[in-house]
Amino acid sequence: MRYLPDRWDEKKRRSLKKDFLAAAGIFLLAVCCQYVKDTLADRADASAVTDAPGEGDLKKQVALTFDDGPNADYTEELLTGLKERGVKATFFLLGKEVEKYPAIVTAIKEDGHLIGTHSYEHVNLCNLSDKAAIEQVNKTNNAIYEVTGEYPEYIRPPYGCWKSNLDYETTMIEVLWDVDPLDWKTGNSDVIAKRVTSKVQENDIILLHDASESSVKAAFKIIDKLQADGYVFVTVDEILFD
Repeated sequence: MRYLPDRWDEKKRRSLKKDFLAAAGIFLLAVCCQYVKDTLADRADASAVTDAPGEGDLKKQVALTFDDGPNADYTEELLTGLKERGVKATFFLLGKEVEKYPAIVTAIKEDGHLIGTHSYEHVNLCNLSDKAAIEQVNKTNNAIYEVTGEYPEYIRPPYGCWKSNLDYETTMIEVLWDVDPLDWKTGNSDVIAKRVTSKVQENDIILLHDASESSVKAAFKIIDKLQADGYVFVTVDEILFD
């Protein structure tokens, strides 16, 4: 004789089934909620890692440039400090000084810095005839080539004065500046550094000179401060064309 459950047993079984399904639903909901929570947490952690400073991050770039060299007293000191800090700079050289101190020009080149032309005798090219201005440029370019084996592509004309028609005559790229602390007017390196660090912005070109102790010391202070602020130093071609 088969056992036939009465109506109470059937009601109880249905109630147990309902409770089981409800418990299972709550369990699955909890699992899903935990999965979503863990996923969001993982994404937040990944975002934090990406936003944190790291080797692969994009950093703010600036270019440090030096005019009027090479200088027999201070350029080598500057090169030593740049190497210690892992910084590449751009040097706009005077042809007359290149001829006097070729060994320093060689050191600039070997340290990986970019070399450009300033002029031969630091004259205002706009006050010269086209022929005389081109001669100032060509004599400097030739002097640099004799030492480095390469003709410079970039020129910073003294006083920032450059005849536009000379672009076609020389095929050189003019490079001016964004921040000029007038370092040649003061012997106070702290003042020079402050004038730069208080104004500089990303992709700026900074104008300095390697012809005085105060300018060299200021350069080191500028580098140390801006590196601490997340800047990296590049040569002017990277600012102009990257």
